Amino acid sequence: MTSQGQITGGEASVREEPYSLPQGFSWDTVDLSNPRELQELCTLLNENYTEDDDNTIRYDFSMEYLQWALQPPNWLAQWHCGIRVDSNKKLVGFIGAVPADVHIYDTEKRTAQIKFLCVHKKLRLKRMTPVLIRELARRVQQQGVGQAVYTAAIVLPTPLSSCRLWHRPLNLRKLVEMEYPGIRGDMPLQRALKFNRLPEVTKTPGLRPMGKDDVVRLHALLQANLTKFHLKPSWSLQEVEHWLLPREGVIDTYVVEGDDGALTDVVSFYRMSSKVLNHPFHKGLRAAHLFYVASNGGTDLAELIEDTLVLAKSKDFDIFVVLDVMDNKCFLEKLKFNISGKNLHYYLYNWMCPRMSPDKVGMVLPN
Repeated sequence: MTSQGQITGGEASVREEPYSLPQGFSWDTVDLSNPRELQELCTLLNENYTEDDDNTIRYDFSMEYLQWALQPPNWLAQWHCGIRVDSNKKLVGFIGAVPADVHIYDTEKRTAQIKFLCVHKKLRLKRMTPVLIRELARRVQQQGVGQAVYTAAIVLPTPLSSCRLWHRPLNLRKLVEMEYPGIRGDMPLQRALKFNRLPEVTKTPGLRPMGKDDVVRLHALLQANLTKFHLKPSWSLQEVEHWLLPREGVIDTYVVEGDDGALTDVVSFYRMSSKVLNHPFHKGLRAAHLFYVASNGGTDLAELIEDTLVLAKSKDFDIFVVLDVMDNKCFLEKLKFNISGKNLHYYLYNWMCPRMSPDKVGMVLPN
């Protein structure tokens, strides 16, 4: 790869007209401030977004989660791009994006973060996915934004970085009964329960939920910690508040406050709920996904994450999921995380730069 630099494109070449859709379908801007349209998007995603290969688990997005993921500060309605059926106005396709300032090596760029590409199962032979992507790119470029960042489980040309998912059972008995993919089956259940047992209470002094009064100090802590990574967000105070301030059923954030009132550490995780299909008694699964963790050296990272596991278990999460980005590799094996068979690839659109190892990726994109 060459050094970073823009590949192509200029504002003069932005197409004015929307791209053509098959007859009987029309473009729409999904109004997430309208509860009815937000519920429509929930329904589309929950019925069509993705399922595991064996058709046992399907995401179950809440309206509150979608508002958090798609309406950060400075969000743009026109970047919530939908397709509707002309005859009944049913929402059958969607792709979204949110604006984000991102550091790519030594360059800061305003980008679009792409989220929730989804087409109704019955329409996938109509090749609507490519035209959805092109239409969103057109709308993004109309705002003078030429770059995008996104993640995907599939390999496309060419990943900026490729990461692995790791998971830690919190409710092992349930996961075994569900035959959850990747859960170790090489030891008897009682021995496995003992092996995965967590402490009953947290151990880190000064650990508490984040409050609104913590935003300024937390912003400074994150800025200092993120300097060591090659791909990282450049958050404003308002974005720190939006992404990290706890929201019931969406995002949990904890800080460690020292005796002098300084914030020394932060850890956060967001909730991804799923429906369990075709099981006699388990109907739902609650997964906690590690979001951002940062420390100025006040607390051992493995001890902080162990406390985080304790907190997630106390909130009735069934499993804790971590990407091996940032400094996360240092605690995964020590805390008995299992490596899954799933990869996640990071991509940059319209920007060329050297590939980076997962430990240089300082960004997590909820999807």
